[in-house]
Amino acid sequence: MASNQPQFLSFSSETLLPQEERLEIGRKKKDLFIGIPKETEYMEKRIALAPDAVDVLVRNGHQVRVESGAGTDASFSDQDYSDAGAEICYEPKKIFEAQTILKVHPPTLKEIELLHSKQTLISALQLKIQDERYFKALMGKNVSAIAFDYMMDDDGIMPVVRSMSEIAGNTAILIAAELMSNANNGKGLMLGGVSGVGPTDVVILGAGTVGEFACRAAIGLGAQVKVFDKSLTRLRRLQNDIHQRIATSVVQPKVLEKALKRADVVIGAIRADEGRTPSIVTEEMVQQMKAGSVIVDVSIDHGGCFETSEITTHEHPTFRKFEVIHYGVPNIASRVARTASLSLSNIFMPILLNAGDQGGIDAMVRFNKGLRHGLYMYNGVLTNKGIGEWYKLPWKNLDLLLAAL
Repeated sequence: MASNQPQFLSFSSETLLPQEERLEIGRKKKDLFIGIPKETEYMEKRIALAPDAVDVLVRNGHQVRVESGAGTDASFSDQDYSDAGAEICYEPKKIFEAQTILKVHPPTLKEIELLHSKQTLISALQLKIQDERYFKALMGKNVSAIAFDYMMDDDGIMPVVRSMSEIAGNTAILIAAELMSNANNGKGLMLGGVSGVGPTDVVILGAGTVGEFACRAAIGLGAQVKVFDKSLTRLRRLQNDIHQRIATSVVQPKVLEKALKRADVVIGAIRADEGRTPSIVTEEMVQQMKAGSVIVDVSIDHGGCFETSEITTHEHPTFRKFEVIHYGVPNIASRVARTASLSLSNIFMPILLNAGDQGGIDAMVRFNKGLRHGLYMYNGVLTNKGIGEWYKLPWKNLDLLLAAL
């Protein structure tokens, strides 16, 4: 029965103090001027916006310039972008006249020279390959820079990292399947097997997003899968997410060594929280693997999790060591550039539309915490504490900078 006694609220001395009135300030829509340069980094074949996304942006009043040939490796022609309403430019400096520069790979020092004051750069940061010259060059140009590999969505997920990891996990299994075939001087095995023939054994190191999607792809092809990770929590989550019981284990050298001896395929999908990926598979373990078995080290971008791993290229993707085929191409997502570009485009198009509706990217940074999480430079001022302390560069708190404006 409900009580008839009066209900009282508890007031603290702080809540009784006068509070400033907060008024919502109307935000005026702003048309964006977006420039998409052609990627110059070796093996980078992706483009950040597909023609369909450009079409939507142009229909909403935004201007888009695309450098000629920027989408060629992703199977998008200049005509596709022109038909979508983009202006095709043949000189990089014309692209860098745009207020917002959108690219996949971080700009080179030569490209940074083309930037101008008050521009916004949206690209990957790839912190492990940078040095202080990169940050000093950006600071000297008085630009704002957003690392899309650190941006978060409303659920606290890094959408670009998640998307590219999904692609890498799926693709790693397809690469392994191809490398086992006779066409590539493999063992002549089909990943998964058929009726009356036992399935291939796949070992996956890492239960993160790459590991999860590699696991899904391998199971879908009929392989027998075992997943290792240092975290029991991640292994449990993987079991729940794929809705299927699979063999899992925390990383224990003897258990891992036994699994590797039986494996036909091993996928390296471990990432360190900081620094280089740990090499959990020793040279001795690789020596004991079956001749003709396949290693695909997706972690090679961060050092690799096999002692025998080496960086390779799309032109020469594999090498053999101890009769084991090694695949060590970084940036696996660029191998399927059109799919990866469409995925990136699906992430960036809504962000850019919202930025226009909120008065521009500068205005959006004030209200969008996920975008701010990726912002590491604001009008030439470094705002990321970690970068500042690591490279011994001056930095300022972003909230204080915005409050002063």
